[in-house]
Amino acid sequence: MTTTTRRLGGTRRMTVGQALVEFLANQWTVDGDHRERTIPGIFGIFGHGNVAGLGQAIKQLHVEQPGLLPYHQARNEQAMVHQAVGFARMHRRRATYASTASVGPGAANMLTGAALATTNRLPALLLPSDTFATRTTDPVLQQIEMPHDTSVQVTDAFRPLSRYFDRVERPEQLFSIALAAMRVLTDPAETGAVTIALPEDVQAEALDVPLAFLEPREWHVRRPLPEHGPLARAVAAIRAGKRPVVVAGGGVLYSDASDQLAAFVEATGIPVGTSQAGGGALAWDHPQYLGGIGATGTAAANAIAAQADVVIGIGTRYSDFTTASRTAFQNPDVTFVNVNIAAFDAYKHGSQLPLIADAREALVALTTSLTTDSSYAVDAGYAAEIASRKREWDQTVDAAFAPSGLALPGQSEIIGAVQSATDPRDVVIQAAGSLPGDLHKLWRVRDELGYHVEYAFSCMGYEIAGGIGVRRGAPDRDAIVMVGDGSYLMLHTELVTAVAEGIKIVVVLIQNNGYASIGHLSETVGSERYGTKYRYLDDTGSFEGDDVLPVDLAANARSYGVDVIEVRPGPDSIEDLKAAVRQAKANDHATLVHVHSDPLVYAPEGDGWWDVPVAQTSTLPSTQAARAAYEERVAVQRPLLG
Repeated sequence: MTTTTRRLGGTRRMTVGQALVEFLANQWTVDGDHRERTIPGIFGIFGHGNVAGLGQAIKQLHVEQPGLLPYHQARNEQAMVHQAVGFARMHRRRATYASTASVGPGAANMLTGAALATTNRLPALLLPSDTFATRTTDPVLQQIEMPHDTSVQVTDAFRPLSRYFDRVERPEQLFSIALAAMRVLTDPAETGAVTIALPEDVQAEALDVPLAFLEPREWHVRRPLPEHGPLARAVAAIRAGKRPVVVAGGGVLYSDASDQLAAFVEATGIPVGTSQAGGGALAWDHPQYLGGIGATGTAAANAIAAQADVVIGIGTRYSDFTTASRTAFQNPDVTFVNVNIAAFDAYKHGSQLPLIADAREALVALTTSLTTDSSYAVDAGYAAEIASRKREWDQTVDAAFAPSGLALPGQSEIIGAVQSATDPRDVVIQAAGSLPGDLHKLWRVRDELGYHVEYAFSCMGYEIAGGIGVRRGAPDRDAIVMVGDGSYLMLHTELVTAVAEGIKIVVVLIQNNGYASIGHLSETVGSERYGTKYRYLDDTGSFEGDDVLPVDLAANARSYGVDVIEVRPGPDSIEDLKAAVRQAKANDHATLVHVHSDPLVYAPEGDGWWDVPVAQTSTLPSTQAARAAYEERVAVQRPLLG
């Protein structure tokens, strides 16, 4: 490697891989007074596609400048991206990890992670490898060959899943592509999966790299102010409302706007319901907080939402779970004020009052406008109803948490036991199955970053990898991973990563002997839990028998080197579970707590609904009954939020 004598205007002879990793190590995110590395590390699984390019570059940087861009192993390429996403949420989208994978299956394994990152509006930098740009040795090992278009590679599948995609086909393209990638990665309105495809020969090619490209560079987070006209219209709509409600989404947390939300609702008395991503926007015991809203929401929040005449969405995507498939808001004259930094989300569902702005800045402006001159506040009758609804739901949760004394506890009891054994700053991590719905209704969030449920993509297998990312992002907090056996079996191998790096996470593995969530859903659509149980295949070609499989998941976790605490079924299982979680938290290493549950004991109803179409015609009586019930619910759907 040669270096010119002049710093400014000079160049260094480097490979594309070497230039890229050093560039990434020198990127910084600035958000007001806060400054941190945008890419504090890189995950990698190496193969012939990246071992000689990025692999060599990461090794060389480690030798020359140790700690500048730390490398971490993973056991699955999908899990690398999940770790990056978990880390990014804990850092409010200001930082994330890069992930490099080899050609073919290595790259393809990252596709699910890319979709998850983009759907959740969370940044992740993906560096999948491509086959030779020169095509000299085509077809190489693991190359897809498409006769109609020989330029198509596995990495092209990232195009619809990424907020930014490009391929470095010539070394000199690296500079513009890398800079464009960082712009999207750090833009709160555009962020998601950012993919730079890297042909394996190009990674190893040398070029003269301008020193300016390698210098530290700052990316300032945009916090746009609300425009005067849309703000005035939003304020007028809120002032005209008698029964307003706030729907707080993840944008409140990413904008670090929890204090501003609290000030807004304390000044006005307006109640708050949160989406899954917005959990933690207010503490559970705040007088204005009614819990989750929508399909998996609380009875308190959904009762208020049903009659609301003004719905103030703040940083929410308004997914079908948040709107209860457009059945949550039943007031025929309801008005929607949609506050979002992204115009795409602000205009969702035909809103006539979009307010395109940063959540924190918009809340400050709304509070000022509503409290200046003639202050706005909800009337005494509505305030009393809000307090009553909250009180009733809190009592419902208390009852759900109470131990039943049964040998197999229900999931609500398990959640209550874990809750009681954790500390306020602990982070609960979940993604798929029945747990997200039950946590949304029952978990009492005590810290704004204490609720981490990936529910935009609801990806089975996210939990353990995401939990490791959470712990990386917040090493002063305990990461409490709650996962059912179905999701655990999707991606449990990342426990090895926790052991290898000494990363402490607490995994509460709930043994349902099948898919509890889809089993329940199957019942509601008339399919009678078909295909959702872990059973032996019988002579009829069915898995519907009574004998559960002799699979020992506790032994599986123990085989990875994880400390395992098994909670035996019995009348004292809930007290034993509490003690086990406390012990796991006291440990300085990864610990898995294994507990059996009864999947047929359900959490309290929150009066939400989710649109899953039922067969219009069937010979099964169960499906016929489900179709009749479905048609009743569909009849109250609104064509637009409006």
